[in-house]
Amino acid sequence: MTHPWEVFLNQHPALYNCYLSASIQHMNYVPVHYFINYMDAHILMGKMQHEGIQCWLKDEHTVTVNPILAGVVGGIKLMVPEHQKEEAMRLLNRMEEERKSRQSCPRCRSHDIQFVSTPRRAGNWLTALASVFIGDYALTVHKTYHCFQCGNEFDKPVEHSEEEK
Repeated sequence: MTHPWEVFLNQHPALYNCYLSASIQHMNYVPVHYFINYMDAHILMGKMQHEGIQCWLKDEHTVTVNPILAGVVGGIKLMVPEHQKEEAMRLLNRMEEERKSRQSCPRCRSHDIQFVSTPRRAGNWLTALASVFIGDYALTVHKTYHCFQCGNEFDKPVEHSEEEK
């Protein structure tokens, strides 16, 4: 049986959002994952909600409007209720294992790879050195995949379909 308040709140989205934000304040939420990109955060939040895990994004607007603050505030945080933390962590681990099983290193075929930031390219260091004289101290960072098995860095992993496994 649907409660009359639920019907009323569903018909008035603005009031429903106020109700949700008030109920969120009375629960203890904990972060389970951090992002610097709001798109990735929303994709994962949608998957969590699809699995029945209540969640929301903390500091999303701060990081989206001013990305340089991502490091200051700790990025966008995926928050879940304390009582659902274990379930959320199991889901995160399962999704990570599924992702790893679909991608491998082009050199050694290991699945122990990760998308990382690296300032090690010579162009990055030359830019940093030049920026000292110009007055802009930003060190550009290159995103690449890194294989923890053989140490190879590459731009695109080998993708595996379900049939190849």
